Amino acid sequence: MNAIVTVIGGGYGGSTLAKALEADAEAGVEVVLVDPKDAFVHAAGSLRALVRPDWAPHVFFPYDRLLARGRFVRDRAASVDAHGVTLASGARVDADYVVVATGSAYPYPAKFDTDSSAEALARLRATHGELAAADHVLISGAGPVGLELAGEIRAVWPDKRITLVDPRDALLPGFAPELREDLARQLADLKVEVRLGVTLTEEPPAGPGRAGTFTVGTSDGGALTADIWFRAHGGTVHEGFLAPGLAAALTARGRLRVDGHLRVEGQERVYAIGDVTALDEAKMAGYAMRHAEVVAANILAQVRGGAPEATYAPSPVPSVLLPLGPLGGVGQFPSPDGPLVLPAATVSEYKGHDLFTGRFAALFDGVGGA
Repeated sequence: MNAIVTVIGGGYGGSTLAKALEADAEAGVEVVLVDPKDAFVHAAGSLRALVRPDWAPHVFFPYDRLLARGRFVRDRAASVDAHGVTLASGARVDADYVVVATGSAYPYPAKFDTDSSAEALARLRATHGELAAADHVLISGAGPVGLELAGEIRAVWPDKRITLVDPRDALLPGFAPELREDLARQLADLKVEVRLGVTLTEEPPAGPGRAGTFTVGTSDGGALTADIWFRAHGGTVHEGFLAPGLAAALTARGRLRVDGHLRVEGQERVYAIGDVTALDEAKMAGYAMRHAEVVAANILAQVRGGAPEATYAPSPVPSVLLPLGPLGGVGQFPSPDGPLVLPAATVSEYKGHDLFTGRFAALFDGVGGA
């Protein structure tokens, strides 16, 4: 009898894991992928999709084209336990192994609050029209998402005024000084105004992504007038769906504690990957995909009667590939000699040019588009 592996969540980690498990045909694993969306959303491409609606179909990859032998169940998890998941529809999916890969929520346009790719695409196109008409764009949050959004806007509209505000007193704290200096230089060249140590005293009256000139106060006693704004901070994990036996492993911030094999604390056959883990690292797609590789190896070892041996530990050196439009950006990887800082040309070649869309087209058998 085949071992059933149920993966809850089809984001970067979940989709990569499901595909990796199915690829080992000899292991006899039956994969069930559960997600409420109709398509995988390549969130790293959503900001470019906003500024270039013609490019937006590259962001959506239908789940029904991911697995050749496995099964995709479009439904929401109501209760996940060590033996499977009860769905919002009332149906039950039993499993020999459970993987929690439910990801996180983040303000639009980096992520969407709809499960329909058609609705998400329509919203992107509507917001593009509002953004195109705005002269001054305000972005609240100068982390990787806010910075990347500023770069994408500038690549399409060279004359718009762009202002970033952030309560921190430095850009990308914790990264190498050379990276941060290069980032500041590129932002200056792009004529992106960055106001650090500043927050808005109130939210603009129009919702994020809605055009309409406004003036808001700032924490330094000043004021900002702009025509449209976006929130680029405030990510949250999805929670409230774990049965008591698994919920015991949650931290106060709603993340799951895992061991070195990425098993949920106290569990032998329940794993967690991606943003939902309590690992001390940034919540990035690349890390989630590495988690998937480790968990795939461990589940396949257990299915074959062995013990999990693959391990994962966060690197003390943070990584980032942060494009500023198709041609600019900064990057850092760990190396034996410490942080390896990448020039803009390398960031463009690795990521900025196509934002890894080719990789996900291959993962989904070359089929994409909403």
